[in-house]
Amino acid sequence: MAEARRPETAVAPRQADRWPILALLCFSLLMIAVDATVLHIAVPALTAALEPSAVQLLWIIDVYSLVVAPLLVTFGTLGDRYGRRRIVLAGYVVFGVASAAAALSGSAAALIGARALLGVGGAMIMPATLSIIREVFTDRRERAIALGVWSAVAAAGAAVGPLIGAVLVEHAWWGAVFLINVPIVLVLLPLAARLLPDSRAGVRQPWDAVSAVLSTLGILALAFGLKETGTGHASGAPILLTGAALLVWFVRRQRRLAFPLIDVGLFRRRAFTTGVASVMLAVFALVGLQLMLAQYLQLVLGDSPLVAAVRMLPLMIAAITGGLTAACVLRRAGLRATMSGGLALTALALVPTLTWGTEHHTVMLTICFAGIGFGVEVALLAASDTIMASAPASQAGAAAAIEETAYELGAGLGIAVLGTVTTVVYAPALAAVRGVPPPVMHQARQSLAAAADEARRLGGRPGVELLARAREAFITALHSTVLVSIVLLALTALAAALLVPRRPPEDDPS
Repeated sequence: MAEARRPETAVAPRQADRWPILALLCFSLLMIAVDATVLHIAVPALTAALEPSAVQLLWIIDVYSLVVAPLLVTFGTLGDRYGRRRIVLAGYVVFGVASAAAALSGSAAALIGARALLGVGGAMIMPATLSIIREVFTDRRERAIALGVWSAVAAAGAAVGPLIGAVLVEHAWWGAVFLINVPIVLVLLPLAARLLPDSRAGVRQPWDAVSAVLSTLGILALAFGLKETGTGHASGAPILLTGAALLVWFVRRQRRLAFPLIDVGLFRRRAFTTGVASVMLAVFALVGLQLMLAQYLQLVLGDSPLVAAVRMLPLMIAAITGGLTAACVLRRAGLRATMSGGLALTALALVPTLTWGTEHHTVMLTICFAGIGFGVEVALLAASDTIMASAPASQAGAAAAIEETAYELGAGLGIAVLGTVTTVVYAPALAAVRGVPPPVMHQARQSLAAAADEARRLGGRPGVELLARAREAFITALHSTVLVSIVLLALTALAAALLVPRRPPEDDPS
């Protein structure tokens, strides 16, 4: 059995710096969270400029989260070993370079590659946000407030992303949604170098590169297999099975290693496991449906990018409110009621969308968005507090990485799974239109954005009829994705009500 190396001495942060450190971490998290959803409103402009296929479009939007997810564990453990500040500073550099590359991309393939590199930079930064919060906020009550702010910022970033994208698309071009990151990184770099503690775990452990490769390739293969299966490609099933096999190999390897990349023993703790599952399912519904609803507002109801983003603002406001008030709700209602109630509220808020068609419904849309944002945030705060309190202090980085992996994996799989469901339902639902050539129909079945682009090119009665049929097909697909989300959220809420303790567990200092 390998032995741990000598203990390292971390530079302790001054208590007076804990709130400025929180502000810096939240700005970093905001930048990363915005990038996960900033393209949602930009889909029509992107489709017109780069003409991606249905699978390419899903990858452009999704590859960021799917690269972030498996690498969070890798960089979380590397931060524990070599120092979190070093990894964060390097992450800023990667993120800035990748943002510039994405802005200047001239093809769908180039943009996918740049978005993947953005995911690498995001994965280097994100694990430090939670683990450093755990370190600098030693008081449980203060840490609950800090986690509430962190959670609100994460959701606000995801919610405000479409608004930022809309403003930049309307007043500049789609590449500006990435270029804006460069000056932000240039400001954050010197501040992080001065403020962040050079923290690391008290014991340096061997780092297993094979495990890192297995987790990364397994998750990417799983997502790729889902997308290929959804588009009817025969290669989808073998890729899915390969991804599943790699992840099983990864888990078995963790159990055998003296110093695993992830301590799978953490999942034996009921509160920890339920918290992780709740995070993943809540974000799954939030991010996946946000993409579908953004397209619904623009391409079905005819809103401009900016108007669509403004109509989604109640989701952001409710998410921020939920994040800031969830700590109080948790103290008063208890863990079980907070987590299960938040998930149930999210599911309930989605029910009215099953009746939506091509008509406008401003009031009900506002109520639904508000319920989704508040419910998700309350559930996320309860889950986050439980996860961090359930893990030993020596594994704070690993626990934070697992939580953030669940967050990003939920975002990635939400887009992959719900996007695949949408594609599977939408394409067959769009029947042939008289006067529209078969090649044009084939392109229109790739996505609603592609259909809208083709309808504009056709013009006349065939173009009008094609767009009307495509909108009807997309509404059918949207109802299917909403129904899947409601069922998953309801089941998770039930599990939380039955399995989690009433009160949060005490911190494990070991």
